[in-house]
Amino acid sequence: MTVSDRILIGRALEVNPQLFDNENVKSVSKRVMIGKAQGASNFVMRLFTVGEGGYSPHHSHPWEHEVFIVAGEAGVVTDQGEVEAPAGSYVFIPSGVKHQFKNRGKGNLEFICVIPSSADEE
Repeated sequence: MTVSDRILIGRALEVNPQLFDNENVKSVSKRVMIGKAQGASNFVMRLFTVGEGGYSPHHSHPWEHEVFIVAGEAGVVTDQGEVEAPAGSYVFIPSGVKHQFKNRGKGNLEFICVIPSSADEE
């Protein structure tokens, strides 16, 4: 990580991941790249990696968030069904909307998720 004039530059894969694998989540890791610990006061940027066949929980929260699919093929599950979101896609999830991300391809699914700092779960 490099700091110059308060600008922070880091490498995502050098951030220690938090691993999730239980009855609601399969083969997911989360890296908080930018958040309160780095001095960000408005947003938190996280990188999620979902292994083959893995998925996030089917859940909702009281905040919106924005997602960018970096690599792989996501299945975005909503109450209306599942929609494909390949690498290069963006996804806007309004507050209170149930959602889930599933890895539908070979290799890892990677996506960046941005949430408000008031919702930070670090």
